[in-house]
Amino acid sequence: MRNTKINIERRKNKKTKPAPENLGFGTVYSDHMFIMDYSTEKGWHSPKITPYGPISLDPGTSVFQYAQSVFDGFKAYRTEDNRILIFRPEENLKRLNASCDRLCIPSIDEEFVLKAVKQLVDIDQDWIPTLKGTSLYIRPYIIATDVSLSVTPSKTYKFIMILSPVGAYYSEGFNPVGINVEETYARAVKGGTGAAKTAGNYSPGYKAQEKASEKGNAQVLWLDAIEKKYIEEVGSMNVFFKINNEVITPPLNGTILSGITRMSVIELLKYWNVPVYERDITIEEVHQAYVNGGLEEVFGAGTAAVIAPIGQLNWGDQEMVINNKQTGGLSQKLFDTLIGIQTGKLEDPFNWTVEVEKELTL
Repeated sequence: MRNTKINIERRKNKKTKPAPENLGFGTVYSDHMFIMDYSTEKGWHSPKITPYGPISLDPGTSVFQYAQSVFDGFKAYRTEDNRILIFRPEENLKRLNASCDRLCIPSIDEEFVLKAVKQLVDIDQDWIPTLKGTSLYIRPYIIATDVSLSVTPSKTYKFIMILSPVGAYYSEGFNPVGINVEETYARAVKGGTGAAKTAGNYSPGYKAQEKASEKGNAQVLWLDAIEKKYIEEVGSMNVFFKINNEVITPPLNGTILSGITRMSVIELLKYWNVPVYERDITIEEVHQAYVNGGLEEVFGAGTAAVIAPIGQLNWGDQEMVINNKQTGGLSQKLFDTLIGIQTGKLEDPFNWTVEVEKELTL
């Protein structure tokens, strides 16, 4: 697979790009997309870059019935000296394969797909926005394509990769958001698919998100499904609490996603000698720290928002206003550092970024 040639068909009439200041998140797409197919006889085969457009699937295709699909997401940035950097794509592709394993989907060749990522981004590099706070979001995903109503893993799959120029994930931008602590609905349980990035994990959270939005909150903070007391993650991010000069984040226990930004935050904090602990933490502990004056900062970490300071936690009738709804110093430092590394403005001592122009030939 690694030496397989990618067939390229370029779009003749390029699409109109949106103004960078008007970018939302994931609403417009670049000129091209990457596709390859899988069958038990051929394995992954026929990789191609083709003009972005609709795909045709039989109404009986199994992904529509049983949601056997996985996806991931990462970003490319244009630096001031005109280089193209992708942030930690190897980790995202490794996580994509972990999701594949959980959903009984055949694994991809990570090295080959990384080269395909570079090729696609290089072809559509004019779509990388340069306005502050913008980037090119890369969305790879795999869907089951057997035409069957059998409740069994598919024998054929389609891998697709699309690109979307994006702005800020939250309408608030980099300003503290309000979060509703969810006590009724559950996202995942141990033994389930909470640690996989699969389509079926997300729509079940819409009802809780709808409830949160009605109360003026940007997102949901999920508690464990059994006891409804242990904090897990925010709907689109992992979550961190700075309490009495220590940073705490829930552990990877099979119910939450292994975030690449989460990993990066932990590595940065250790690099800065900031005490950081991956351990169980209850909503009651957070509330007690708030009452005692020890809850200094709360923030989310994820690819879409990078760092999102949280200014208020709403738990039942308890309203915890954090740091007077101001962005905390540690949240700001993490955001500035991550964005600085991603955009090439700061030194990358961890070798997190991958330059597109390097090793581009397939």
